[in-house]
Amino acid sequence: MNLIDEVIKPAAFRMRLKALEMAYHAGANGAHLGGGLSCIEIFATLYKGILKYKVDDPAWEERDRVLVSKAHCVLAYYTALAEAGFLTEESLDGFEQDGSDLPGHPLHNLQNGIEYSGGSLGMAFSVGLGMALDAKRKNRSNRVYVILGDGECDEGSNWEAFMSAAHYQLNNVTVIIDQNQLQYDGPTDSVMNLTSLKDKISAFGWDVNEVDGHSVSELYEVLNQPETDRPRAIIAKTIKGKGVSFMEGVKEWHHGVLSEKLYKQAIEEVLQCSK
Repeated sequence: MNLIDEVIKPAAFRMRLKALEMAYHAGANGAHLGGGLSCIEIFATLYKGILKYKVDDPAWEERDRVLVSKAHCVLAYYTALAEAGFLTEESLDGFEQDGSDLPGHPLHNLQNGIEYSGGSLGMAFSVGLGMALDAKRKNRSNRVYVILGDGECDEGSNWEAFMSAAHYQLNNVTVIIDQNQLQYDGPTDSVMNLTSLKDKISAFGWDVNEVDGHSVSELYEVLNQPETDRPRAIIAKTIKGKGVSFMEGVKEWHHGVLSEKLYKQAIEEVLQCSK
């Protein structure tokens, strides 16, 4: 089986369509569409091609851990968890509804495959390091993956975590930065210029790769690289609102409400791109 073409890419396609459907049915509550659509391929590659987990044993000690720090990406996260088997179509349909387990930011729930309650930026990375250190000390083979936003890298706590991971030689940690170059207040370079992220993180003692964050092939290849004695960072270059022309690179779609007309247009564009 060709894992990339027959499994991961079709999953990413289904996830993008379902994410738009979820956002539309959220109604006036709206949804974080921009940062969700930018990391669809990242989550599809992780959950359909990389991670070790057991749906029937979600607390399995040897499972890989995914901590979603950029919690605004739940449209990608929840749909990936559904593709993995942790969530059902029915639960996705309850997104942002009263009483649902799936609000606009993820809530810790191992039965749903969710390791961490997100929302406050700059915190999950340090929690992930604690998990990685625990795994090292107990001689477990699992890895810890932390999903960061590039705007979130403004937070000083993340840089303390970069420094700590290198100090403790946590080569079982992989940080993936969704570099869509746009945050709530505007372009990341205007809000706080962190160029070059690769040079900065490398200087902290990490192995760093830059990839096209919408290329499943590039993501899969870099995530499968052999371990070294250093933690690994992957800077995934993406487009906020990827796949929908009126959302791409538009900061107002960081969070927005889809009308029926715009929903139909978005779905049509995604379907056309798949042909």
